[in-house]
Amino acid sequence: MAKLISAIGSADIVRFSKANAKLKKLEKAMGGKVYSFDMLSGHSCPYARDCHSSAVETAEGIRILDGQHTIFRCFSASQEVTFPAVYASRKRNMDSILPAAAESVDRAADMLLSALPKDADIVRIHVAGDFKLRNYFEAWKVVAKAEPKRIFYAYTKSLPFWTGSAEGFSADGILGHPNFRLTASRGGAKDSLIDAFGLREARVVFSEAEADRLGLPIDTDDSHAARNGGSFALLIHGAQPKGSEAGKAVRALAGRGSYGRK
Repeated sequence: MAKLISAIGSADIVRFSKANAKLKKLEKAMGGKVYSFDMLSGHSCPYARDCHSSAVETAEGIRILDGQHTIFRCFSASQEVTFPAVYASRKRNMDSILPAAAESVDRAADMLLSALPKDADIVRIHVAGDFKLRNYFEAWKVVAKAEPKRIFYAYTKSLPFWTGSAEGFSADGILGHPNFRLTASRGGAKDSLIDAFGLREARVVFSEAEADRLGLPIDTDDSHAARNGGSFALLIHGAQPKGSEAGKAVRALAGRGSYGRK
């Protein structure tokens, strides 16, 4: 399996994914067709910390590997372990777009624009993954500018790219790019930039009570991220390490953090 996945990942092509359970809720909340663009979790997340997990190829198959500072496991990394086709698709995207971005912003932007579904109204940049390279981040700005009638949004821990943008930045995006909407994902190596620059943020919480203490509304359909607005909370979800506090919290929530359930 490992050899097959590596071969697939070398193809010079990228693909967008149809809406998952949470993004289908976003389609109902905002109207329009939603897609996502994804890469391998962890491998493409240069500033990940609290949620740093990766699916890795081993002699026994694909296995989960948590980072040194992991507090809760990335749900999308767990998906990549469970579903080899998902792993292969995200790896192919990563292995294609990042070398293109390293070569030039325009080449990566052209690749993304060529693959963008014609019926896409809203694009979540990264159900899995993050902005690994500055050129890759810049390519998405080019895409958003070229497609002003579509909404592009992302959660990100790659805050130096956001706050260091040449155009300047706002609390939830980049100046001059109103359809490119960003939410800082707290729990990364550059969290200090959230407070220093007053960025809109999302926090993963282990209970509704924790969100109440923080004074944050809980997002259940991604509409907080897709719209310009304030900070919010996300309930912990996904498979967690056995015996961990995160695992106990998921069990206590009894599915309330799972976007596949009502």
